[in-house]
Amino acid sequence: MARQCSGVYSRMMFADTDLAPTIWNNPAGVFAQLSGSWSLTRTLSTGASMTGEAIFTPRNDGALAYRETGKLQLPSGQTFDADRRYIYRGTDDGFSVFFAEQSEELFHRIVLHGVDGVLCGHAHHPCRADIYLSRYEFRRDRSFTLVHDVSGPTKNYQSQTLFRR
Repeated sequence: MARQCSGVYSRMMFADTDLAPTIWNNPAGVFAQLSGSWSLTRTLSTGASMTGEAIFTPRNDGALAYRETGKLQLPSGQTFDADRRYIYRGTDDGFSVFFAEQSEELFHRIVLHGVDGVLCGHAHHPCRADIYLSRYEFRRDRSFTLVHDVSGPTKNYQSQTLFRR
């Protein structure tokens, strides 16, 4: 039987055995487990894909500096170097993600909750006239997923990223 993280933003399905808050323990414990290096695999509904590495580095202020680097491949076969940065700040019930550029503007706030043995959280972010609906799911196998459903007059795609140690 497959389950999904409840909520209006859910589309990705996983088998029951793939999801549960084991190493993640509880919403406050997720942030502590993020530190370090993760491999990432991203697929986009446009046919593009990316493989690379995400590193969460502790900062002096208690936040984590996030940097992902990798190779983005377009459906045409062209490849490009990709690089993205965020700042993660832990909260008692999850975390907030900020754009790392200049003023650390809030991207989204994730409140994690348990649903049928799964820790998950949802958020939305307006980007001009477009909307990002984001979902995190923390899995029993020590991996986690991040899905962005992006829609609006200038963007329309889904991005699914799997992070593994």
